[in-house]
Amino acid sequence: MKNNESSEMYLETILILSHQLPVVRSVDVANELGFKKSSVSIGMKHLREKGQITVTDAGYIYLTDSGKKIAEMIYSRHQLLTDCLVKLGVDEAVAAEDACRIEHVISEESINAIRNHIKNI
Repeated sequence: MKNNESSEMYLETILILSHQLPVVRSVDVANELGFKKSSVSIGMKHLREKGQITVTDAGYIYLTDSGKKIAEMIYSRHQLLTDCLVKLGVDEAVAAEDACRIEHVISEESINAIRNHIKNI
């Protein structure tokens, strides 16, 4: 099933926050992304319906195996693209912002080509 950019951003954010916080809640995701809590609640509902997260009765969010796989793929793209842009001389903040946009639309073929090119340098 194809994910949309919003779902990918939520999954990536949950992954990142899970490394920073003891537990992740919707409010943490909302604060990190600067989104309204109501928007995040709708997003979390969709991710639950797709089986990409589970939410406990206490409101703690956990990635399922499928959700974690997507989150790690997006985060890996983000890191690779940010590093490439920084090495090309782009300011780190700008590189991270641009990578965040690119990571959702770049093809698997293109990201693999970039990854292989970096390995061969």
